[in-house]
Amino acid sequence: MNATAPFPDGFLWGAATAAYQIEGAAHEDGRQDSIWDVFARVPGAVADAHNGDVACDHYHRYAEDVALMKELGLGAYRFSTSWSRCMPDGRTPNPAGIRFYSDLVDELLAAGVTPWLTLYHWDLPQALEDDGGWTKRETAHLFAEYARTMHQALGDRVRIWTTLNEPWCSAFLGYASGEHAPGRQEPAAALAAAHHLLLAHGLATRELRKGDPDAQLGLTLNFTVPDPLDPDSEADRDAARRIDGQFNRIFLDPVVKGHYPEDVLDDVRHLGFERFIQPGDLDIIATPIDLLGVNYYHGEAVTTTAQPPVDRPESARRLSSPYVAADGVSSVPRGLPVTAMGWEVQPEGLRRLLNRLHQDYTGPRNIPLYITENGAAYNDHPDESGYVDDQDRLAFIESHLHAVSDAIADGADVRGYLAWSLLDNFEWSWGYHQRFGLVRVDYETQRRIPKASARWFADVIRANGLPARTTR
Repeated sequence: MNATAPFPDGFLWGAATAAYQIEGAAHEDGRQDSIWDVFARVPGAVADAHNGDVACDHYHRYAEDVALMKELGLGAYRFSTSWSRCMPDGRTPNPAGIRFYSDLVDELLAAGVTPWLTLYHWDLPQALEDDGGWTKRETAHLFAEYARTMHQALGDRVRIWTTLNEPWCSAFLGYASGEHAPGRQEPAAALAAAHHLLLAHGLATRELRKGDPDAQLGLTLNFTVPDPLDPDSEADRDAARRIDGQFNRIFLDPVVKGHYPEDVLDDVRHLGFERFIQPGDLDIIATPIDLLGVNYYHGEAVTTTAQPPVDRPESARRLSSPYVAADGVSSVPRGLPVTAMGWEVQPEGLRRLLNRLHQDYTGPRNIPLYITENGAAYNDHPDESGYVDDQDRLAFIESHLHAVSDAIADGADVRGYLAWSLLDNFEWSWGYHQRFGLVRVDYETQRRIPKASARWFADVIRANGLPARTTR
């Protein structure tokens, strides 16, 4: 493939997964329940009562999966460690569980794949949730101890560390809307969780920095690009401001700028948010980072105009809004193509996002950006051999990579792209019904079959660039 849109030399190409979504081995070698194990048993919480007990059986098949990464030419593999596997009660190290990740890291290094470790991808030990979970300040300090334990075991070989993946989901889907584990619907608890997650990030970053001053440390945030449905409507403009504040800036500003946005504090003051913030917290949260991970799937048009309710399966639980001070705001379809998740395909939003992040946050502080998740679920249709010619997913990734290339040309300091996901896997409350993988997983046989998108992505990696723009 002749690249007509080359990427900078040294651009990092890879793929990502998460522990609970792929590992299985739910109670082997001392692992105990995480909040997702327990949540998956709640009637109606997960589609068709699916769970991660087996998932992709990566715990037993990791060597096969690493060989597949090498075959595709991945430069990096971003994975998460399970707190419930490594410290089942949230406090006490479990050598057998930690050994799994040590073996995985060794396998990656032997294959020439850089390990990129995420400490937390939503699977809090249930023992800690029983004691208050992320609403309790102590959990942040226990997370720092977990970070220290993992660094002592793996820090001699792992040089890129992410503290948290998408704390917005952990806080607001987990504690406000009830869509994700632990399934609570308590707005003030969600705000407490958001602050304590940020505190956990800062404390863990300091622990990791003490262990290795030269390690690359950061966190991954998920972002949306909210546009007012009617730009001339003051109410819709304010709706976009609120969503931007409670999705993007509530995490960005304290990490990068050392303070919460004043308008967000005003929006949530009636819920008593500021009582969770103690002296010195923001200095800890703003501990310098070396990179910012960017997860992007779609933007949205928002409005305060009443919208018809969204149809949900009869067995689904009643959910609340994750927007604790903007629950009258709705996202409205704009007629764009959508994925199987119903998410609009909006690659130009990624270009705008990267430029905004670079200009307003990371550029002045010399913090590089990495795309740590980007991908799409579609209704894959395998042929008789199991192969999937997923041109829709390929086109999705291609269009977003062009957006990344355009942002780099604009001046944004973007240094890598990690696709979501390497494998089809357990997609949280959607169970196994949504497939994001570059590689198809036959859940009955656990056979891995690279899709057309995987083969194309391997070509992109080899060329370090994109082919001419295509129309599909």
